[in-house]
Amino acid sequence: MSTYHFIAASEAFLTVEEPLEEVLRERVRNYGEQGKAIDFWLVRRPLFLEAPELAAAAGSVPRPAAAVVSTDEKFITFLKLRLEFVARGQFEAPSVTIPDALAGAA
Repeated sequence: MSTYHFIAASEAFLTVEEPLEEVLRERVRNYGEQGKAIDFWLVRRPLFLEAPELAAAAGSVPRPAAAVVSTDEKFITFLKLRLEFVARGQFEAPSVTIPDALAGAA
């Protein structure tokens, strides 16, 4: 089981209103230069937000939602500070309630 950290907000906020794409593109470039494996993902309509243990954090996220999920807590802290109006949390996966950390609804 791994610990995943996330920020979540409405899909429109993360993918249209905020310059998130630029931040993620820069991070991919930086990781490539360092030879580091990607440890973050943009998940549209994340299913993990439906898990009972995340009800408190997920309740404030407008639907349809999107999330940036990472195993790097510092990166998620950075995104929370930069984007401000997002929910932040963490979860363990795979688990009974979250079998796939990166699954999204169609």
